This record gives sequence, C-alpha cells and structure tokens, in this order.
Amino acid sequence: MNNKPILIVLGEPNSVFSELLFKVFKNKINKKINRPLLIIGSEKLLKAQMKALKYYLNIRKIKFSDNAKLNNKNINIIDVKYNFKKAFDKISNKSEKYINNCFKVALELLKKKQAFGLINGPISKTHFLKKKYLGITEYLSRKSNMKKEPTMLIFNPNFSVCPVTTHVPLNKVSKILSKKKIINDVININNFYKKIIRIKPKIAILGLNPHCESVQKISEEDNVIKPAIKNLLKNKINVNGPFSADTFFCKKNLTSYDVAVGMYHDQVLTPMKTIFNFDAINLTLGLPFIRVSPDHGINSIMLGKNKSDPQSLVCSVNFFKKIK
Repeated sequence: MNNKPILIVLGEPNSVFSELLFKVFKNKINKKINRPLLIIGSEKLLKAQMKALKYYLNIRKIKFSDNAKLNNKNINIIDVKYNFKKAFDKISNKSEKYINNCFKVALELLKKKQAFGLINGPISKTHFLKKKYLGITEYLSRKSNMKKEPTMLIFNPNFSVCPVTTHVPLNKVSKILSKKKIINDVININNFYKKIIRIKPKIAILGLNPHCESVQKISEEDNVIKPAIKNLLKNKINVNGPFSADTFFCKKNLTSYDVAVGMYHDQVLTPMKTIFNFDAINLTLGLPFIRVSPDHGINSIMLGKNKSDPQSLVCSVNFFKKIK
C-alpha cells in the first residue's frame, strides 16, 4: 500500500456525509484502493453518529506522526474538537470554526506533501462560506494562495461538464463571464485530461443565449465566447463551438465529446445529473493538490434516516485508483 493517505474532511457536521462514509467502510470500498484513507473531523461526533445510525465500525485516532502505520482496516481519524448536544442537529453558524479547523489541518498536511489528495464532505454556503466565497472551489483556491482562478469540473469517466461561472445568481452571469475565464478553464481541463486521464480531450463549448443568438447588436457569443474559442484553437487545444445548450445533450454529442463547458451552473449540471444521477464527482482543477468531493449537498431532509445513496462518495474514493 502506498504510504501517503487520501484525506477526507468531514465538512458540515449536520449532513448525510458521515452516513455515506459508514456505508463506504461497511461495503469495504476502502479496501479496494491502494492508499489509506485518513479522516479529519471530530472523533466524538463520528462515534455518536455511528451509534445513532447503528453502524459498528472501528475508529482509530491517530497523530500526524502515525502516517507510516496507516491502513484501511479501521477508520483512521485526526481528531478535531467540536462541541455538540445531538448526533444530528439543525445547521447553524456554530460549525464554522470547526470546519475551518478541519480544512486547516488538511491543507497543512497537503502543503508538507504528507498527503496524496483531498476529499471533502459538503458544507453550508449560507452558514460556512457566507458571502466570502462563491463555493469550496474558491475557498480552497484562496487558502492555497493560488493566483489563477480554479476550475470546477463535474467528472464522469464517460463525459464531464464545467460551468465557467460557478455559484452565482443567474442575473450576474453575463457580467462575470469573460474570455480570460473561459480560456483559463479550458486550459485547466486540457491539462488535467492529458496528465491524469492520459488522453487529449475533445471539448465542446456552449453558448450563453438561446440558440446562441441575441436581440442585442453584440452578443456574449460574439464578444466573449467565439474570441475565446479562436484563442484556444490557436494554442492547438481541441475545442469546438459555440453550441446551443438546448440541443447539445443528446446521445451523439455525449459520445463525440469528453467535456462540455457551459457558461453557468445549471446549464450543464442539470443535464449532467439527469444523465448520470450520483455517478459523478466534483473536481477542483488548478490547485497544487488533487481535490475531489461527492457531487451532492448537505441533504438536511434525509439527515439521520440512513437512506442516502453513497454512489458519489464511492466514485470519489475510486477516482484515486486512476492516479499513480
């Protein structure tokens, strides 16, 4: 077994993520990869949630110096203190400091090259990110002192999507959209596929307006998207477009391209989740380490019911099989 662990930050304590983690260990998915998993979060809380959900797994608290002894026989955890009253409770601002501390531990290990990559559980944008960051993608980029913007890729081995503008209101998309951002995202995607997946990807770029047309004299397609495509083609990146989003997600295009780059979040994530359900993961490209998260949120409605689907977390763990 390779020594450097895959870190798993538990994220929002009142989410379904611990349940999904228990299911991964119960089904022995962790034993099918050649790297140890190292959880970062509250040992006490994890045990309370395990008891509430009636799972019976071994949890082993470790310190940084124990990395050489890690294996996947137990749930290895670096304990981060968190005060709570119930195993599962309502989400509040109370968890903000705890989640920050968990990420701080993870980022320090990654900075010291003591870990191979990162999987993180979901967080509440309202209570954790507030208005400081658009999402965890931007949060991790800032905490890692990155100068260039990161790229959000929803990845499936057969087909993936990227929203150029991430978690922003729809009425702000056209203001934020830029030639520079499109070029940056496509370069990050191209580099990822060549380095990790080991193929030169075929990338489709979607328009913003219906049918790539606008009643305005100069549309975003003419002013931003087409110039970006022209620049990328000059740099010998395999791109095509702009395509009208309403007809792009048909079977022919899904088999003809590896990635679709859309201009806003729901333009590409809605069809992606309709097609692949939970069989996809969220990757942040452009960081100095590999960051993956399951493609789902906190799911408060299902909290404590033990009925959530672990498939996206299984995909997140299995993704690391592809990487040497």
